[in-house]
Amino acid sequence: MIFVTDKGRMCNNILQYGHLYAWGREHSVGTVSMRFCYKYPYFSIRHKRWHNPLTYALVKAAVKLKMMPVVEFHQMGSVYRDEQNTMLTNRFVYAWGWCVRFFDLFEKYKDEIRSLFAFRQSIIRHTQATLSAAGSDVVRLGLHIRRGDYRTWSGGHYFFSDEQYASAVSSFIGWQQGRKVHIFICGNDPELDRDYYRRLFGAENVSFPDGNPAQDLCLLSECDYMIGAPSTFTLVASLYHDTPIYWISDPARPVTADCFAGFDQRHREFDNLFIPS
Repeated sequence: MIFVTDKGRMCNNILQYGHLYAWGREHSVGTVSMRFCYKYPYFSIRHKRWHNPLTYALVKAAVKLKMMPVVEFHQMGSVYRDEQNTMLTNRFVYAWGWCVRFFDLFEKYKDEIRSLFAFRQSIIRHTQATLSAAGSDVVRLGLHIRRGDYRTWSGGHYFFSDEQYASAVSSFIGWQQGRKVHIFICGNDPELDRDYYRRLFGAENVSFPDGNPAQDLCLLSECDYMIGAPSTFTLVASLYHDTPIYWISDPARPVTADCFAGFDQRHREFDNLFIPS
């Protein structure tokens, strides 16, 4: 049994666990997500065996007492042969670190991973109500405002203003050639200028769902397209229905069909976007 943990946010945890879950399935080794034993009660995985706070407490105690081996995944691009051998030859293993990648296996078991992180019915109902309020004959665009630590990372390379996000949306609307677009804006930036978007695109064409993380994730996953700075949040949202994503790099770039790609492509290119120049 592999007990998987990391310090990242919700969607980082989903992706990290997905890679180790897929590796475990391929080698007939069970896995447990430590973070989903006690946190993020939005997904089906919380009802899977061993996913409870008692498991979390017992495993943490066992690791502290050095009763099980620990493998670490902190070097991007490593093959991790020794770590894989440890996971194959020990009954219980504690695995942590963001840099674990088994892309081929992740894609092989993608349907199972989606099932593990299926949303609770209450979240699905909330999403359906939000989408219905916008009408049916619209192009649903999910705009994810991701700022926070992007303000300082790599000189603010992916830190975009409201005007820059809106410029990408305006270009997208132009590409739609007259089709009505409804914009669902998700994010947790307290400085977001909501009135700016309402004035620019029309209040009737803009929604701010203000959901919890899973509600926003579910909503984005149901959109026809997503635009945002590169993030694991939009990446995981795309996992559910292969929703096409445009990750902004140059805010002045015209938005066309070539800007968008689905989950598998974005998943494999994500790490390269965060290699400092």
